[in-house]
Parts: sequence; C-alpha cells; structure tokens
Amino acid sequence: MQWLTSRATRRLQGERGAAAVVLSLLLIPMLGFAAIAVDIGALYAERARLQVGADAAAIAVAQDCSRGNCGDMLATAQALIELNDTEGTAATPVLSSDPLSVTVTGGTPKEHWFAPIIGHDSTRVSATATVGWGSPSAGTSVLPLTFSYCSFSKQTGGLASTTPQVVKFSEDDPSPCPNAGGNQVPGGFAFVDPDEGTCNATHSLDQELQSSTGVSLPGGCTKADFDGWLQRTILLPLFDQVGGTGNNAWYRVYGYAAFRLTGYAFNGTNRSAKVVCGPGTNPSVRCITGYFTRFVELSDAWSYSPDAPTLGSSILRLIR
Repeated sequence: MQWLTSRATRRLQGERGAAAVVLSLLLIPMLGFAAIAVDIGALYAERARLQVGADAAAIAVAQDCSRGNCGDMLATAQALIELNDTEGTAATPVLSSDPLSVTVTGGTPKEHWFAPIIGHDSTRVSATATVGWGSPSAGTSVLPLTFSYCSFSKQTGGLASTTPQVVKFSEDDPSPCPNAGGNQVPGGFAFVDPDEGTCNATHSLDQELQSSTGVSLPGGCTKADFDGWLQRTILLPLFDQVGGTGNNAWYRVYGYAAFRLTGYAFNGTNRSAKVVCGPGTNPSVRCITGYFTRFVELSDAWSYSPDAPTLGSSILRLIR
C-alpha cells in the first residue's frame, strides 16, 4: 500500500510540473488575448470619446465660419475636444470650398494595460469629423408665412440690429416697393397654405406657394402657435414673384431668411399685444414686428444648397 501511495504522489507531482510548464507556455498567448480583449476595447472607447469631441469641434468651427468669421479655429477645436477627452489634441482645422466645409481631427496617445508585455506600450487614437454648411434650399417653416424679398431689402434694410422693426402688409407698407415688391398680389408678407393638419409649411426654392387669403389665421393654426414662437428665431421663405388672384394666388420662393419674431397683429383677436404696429396706429393695420438676423439651423428639417441665395441664414450638416 505504501508503494502505491508513493507512486501516486510522484505521479501527481509530475503532473503538477507538467501543468506549470503548459501554463508558462500558454501565458504569453493568454496575455495577448487579454491585450486584445481589454486594450483594444479601451481603444474603441477612447476613439468614441474623441469622435464626440471632433463632431462638436467641427460643428462649433462651422457655426463661426457660417456667420462670416471663423475666428481662431484651432483654439475653438481644441476647447471642444478637451471637453470630451482631457488629453486630446486638435490638429489645425481644414477648410474646403468644394463642398463648403471644415474638417477637424483630434488625437491622443492611449496607454495599454496588457500590451506592454508583448512590446506595445501605447497606440495613438484619432477621430475626424467634417461639417458642411450653406444657405437653406428646402425645409419646413414652423409658421405658414412668406415675406416679400423687396420688403426684406427695403423695409427692414436687410439684416438688422436687435432693435425690433415693424413689417406691415402692403396697404400700410411704407417701403418703396411698388405693389409690395413689384408683385401684383398685395402683401408685404402673407399667409400661405400650411401642411395638412398643422401650422407648418414645407417648401423649397423656386416653388410656387399657394396663398391663404384673408385676415383670419390659416386652417390648422391658432393664436397659441404664433405666441409659442414669440422672441424666437424662425426661418421663413422670401418671395420675388407672384401670380394669380384671390385663392388662386401664389408666391414663388426666392430664398430663406431668419426672422426674430417679437410681435404680430393680424386682426382684433389674433395679436400678441394691444399695441403692436406702433403708437397711435389704426387697429386695422396688420403687421409683424421683429428683425431679420443671422442664424444657424442644425435640425434635419432643413437642407441646403450652394446655389441658394445668401440671406444670413445657414444650415449645418455633419458629413463625415
């Protein structure tokens, strides 16, 4: 029995020694797999953070450039990348004219946990984002309005300061626009037919918008719709041609401008305040108050085109 016990002990010790040898042989590939599982996973996470930073940086630089002043592009890009990755650095943003866009690249070295055992201490991670911009060419306005391009140019002087101005209907329009901008249909601004069941209006450049006549709000719209957009900026179509009469009248979309809505008066009921169009103004005078301004739209509700007229508003798109 003792002989059997000794033999079993020697065999067990031999197996332990063999297991140690096998384990030592497998240690390097096991660490390699650990490097793949952990270190590469960390690289993907790092790149995701950098990508968010690059996207934000490209959007911020594009916003500045679309407003006419790119400023210090590198400083802007670096600040946005650092907000998402404290060790990230930005390369000098690259502007392109075809298409009109800016590209931002961010990078950072990522130290590994296990890969140094197989000779890889760190890997440089990078992410790139490109944002393009241009003037609006089509989209959905949140209110069914259109302005005369002549009134935009003459009555408000185009892009105005933050001092609200009064834009009046044609019969009260003081601007030197014959027939409200050379148009046969009256209206320094006018209602257009909204999308069915809404107070929005979807349209595009050169489209002929059907006129919604009268002083009442178009079907689908309420006073609350207009009140909800007071003190906010909206994109509206400007028309340069008209045709037809009455309910068959139409307005041709010339381009889009951003309008900061501060007040409105359409009739005795639908108005934002008791006095809107000016002190001592006849209550029957209809107007909108506000000013045209520079504006950058980020929503997917709008598209842009290099051929669209430049009227102070821009659409940004991430095109990486």
